[in-house]
Amino acid sequence: MRALLAERIGTVSGFLKTLTVAIEFGATAEAARVLEATQALPRLLDGRKKKVTQNDIDPGLVGGSWKRLVFRAGPNGSTVDKNAYTMCVLTQSHRHLKRRDIYAEASARWRDPRAHLLAGEAWDAAKGPALTDLGLPEDPASLLAEHVMILHMALKDVAGQITAGGAEASVDEEGRLHVAKLQALPEPPSLIDLRKRLAGMLPLVDLPELLLETMDRVPAFTGAFTSTAGGTSKLADFEISVAACLTASALNIGYAPVTKSGTAALERARLSHVTQNYLSAETFSAANAPLIDTQAQIGFAQMLGGGLVAAIDGMRFVVPVPSIYTRPNRKYFGTRRGLTWLNLINNQGAGLGAKVVTGTVRDSLHMIDVLFRRDGGRRPKVIVTDTGSYSDVVFGLVHLLGMQYRPALADLPDQKGWRIQDADYGTLTRFARGKIDLAKIKRHWHDILRVVVSIYTGQVRAHDVMRMLQRDGNPTQLSEAIAHYGRIFKTLHILTYAVEEPYRRDIKGIRNLQESRHALAGKLFHGRKGEIYQRYYKGMEDQLSALGLVLNCVTWWNTFYIDKALTQLRAAGYPLAEEDVARLSPFVRKHINVIGTYTFAPPDLGPAGVRDLRDPDDEADDDLL
Repeated sequence: MRALLAERIGTVSGFLKTLTVAIEFGATAEAARVLEATQALPRLLDGRKKKVTQNDIDPGLVGGSWKRLVFRAGPNGSTVDKNAYTMCVLTQSHRHLKRRDIYAEASARWRDPRAHLLAGEAWDAAKGPALTDLGLPEDPASLLAEHVMILHMALKDVAGQITAGGAEASVDEEGRLHVAKLQALPEPPSLIDLRKRLAGMLPLVDLPELLLETMDRVPAFTGAFTSTAGGTSKLADFEISVAACLTASALNIGYAPVTKSGTAALERARLSHVTQNYLSAETFSAANAPLIDTQAQIGFAQMLGGGLVAAIDGMRFVVPVPSIYTRPNRKYFGTRRGLTWLNLINNQGAGLGAKVVTGTVRDSLHMIDVLFRRDGGRRPKVIVTDTGSYSDVVFGLVHLLGMQYRPALADLPDQKGWRIQDADYGTLTRFARGKIDLAKIKRHWHDILRVVVSIYTGQVRAHDVMRMLQRDGNPTQLSEAIAHYGRIFKTLHILTYAVEEPYRRDIKGIRNLQESRHALAGKLFHGRKGEIYQRYYKGMEDQLSALGLVLNCVTWWNTFYIDKALTQLRAAGYPLAEEDVARLSPFVRKHINVIGTYTFAPPDLGPAGVRDLRDPDDEADDDLL
């Protein structure tokens, strides 16, 4: 493979000089030699230099199988193959760049995150308020002593429950925990009838009308679409143009179906102007904030939950056009390449934020970024993810940042427990075979706090910190200290997950809610077989941000009219059980039409300003659904 790389020197030699001159790179002490060698490559590849020997390179960078490719006789008395040496250095340079040991300070993406951790006066000013908010002391002794006692008591308690047969969990001879698979809760006849009645009462609506009505009910929505210069639009019927552009992007149908010649707001030139000047991931985020905040005030949303429990999961999209921002994965993309839309929702159904991720990279690298780049809403206290987002470091960071982390554990028997004390935990002794190193946590506590406060204050991105904490897939000492801290909460989570069925059901419930949102997204994003034809990250981000915004519009509209329907049923004496209402979904979609002809006439809501609810007993409407 390395020999083949050396043969492809022509693919990189043309831009190496420009790369090393146009971009000012820096490096840590560990990568300084590699950067120096990289910057010397243009001189080495100069066609006027015919003879290359070890005096012209840095031999210490050549190792492994590169030696036989680099150190070999060549023409004109050369003892070094300069093409092989170039690829050897560039391979190392790329590795150091990915973990930011080599960095470009002028770049937001490739800068050095270590240099942006709070320090000096900035750290002194920020640490007090932040540590107070997070409940973290500068001296960890008392905090760790509390964790020691909590973990010890939890292991003792769960071991006692299992031994006494008071828990559904069991432990096999190898110390592995097992718990029976959750069975679906039976649906009482009252819930089935309530769902049927609500489905028959919700007004039938075309998506463009739904968008226009939501924009009218949430005035701050349209005002969020400012130009790149910061000004608001003076265009007549601007909201109609915005609704048409959102429909084109979120339904993945392009502009042809929404363009209407002769209507100024729907002319192709107008739509192109609005898209280029007013629609972007930033304005979509700004428009999302009032949707999230006002939806949370609707009675039905409050009956679903308090908005402090959230779930993060990825939705996969095939990208059939060539793009460096995609990756292959046969499970999700077949023989092609794709991306992941990592999105966050709360237990009221509102989408709080999202991030486009290349391919299917491990979600934990980006999860905390999504949490701290929310469009709006209250910061969640509980975070639920699938097993793929779990790692000990993420457990540590999430809890240090003042939240509880509760990933689903599809592989519970393979999970290892951790202990702090050398105590006898009975049937859980083999399960809790790992030993948490409190001394390591204490040694690195100051640096741990710097990392946490820097993330909390937005000084650095969590994704960059996660990369900084790794070295070619191996954790640094600081990373290991955070992981040891996280193992306290990981073990507590496993124990609670194993013996408390309501705990498992809560996790399953919000994950099901997110799957329902993804199903709604699939219905909306139906054009071009649901595939994304954007080549560049900005285009991908803008289109999926539009999809997220339209999803929140649908959620808002559904929440509003379900609340109206519940009020009407309650006034008519219909027996409404709170536990039935809590199991309803804000993502119902049968009444929403997303195909056919798209019209953008403002809806006539009558003198009451609200659509009439349908009669659930009118069978004539059944054929319309």
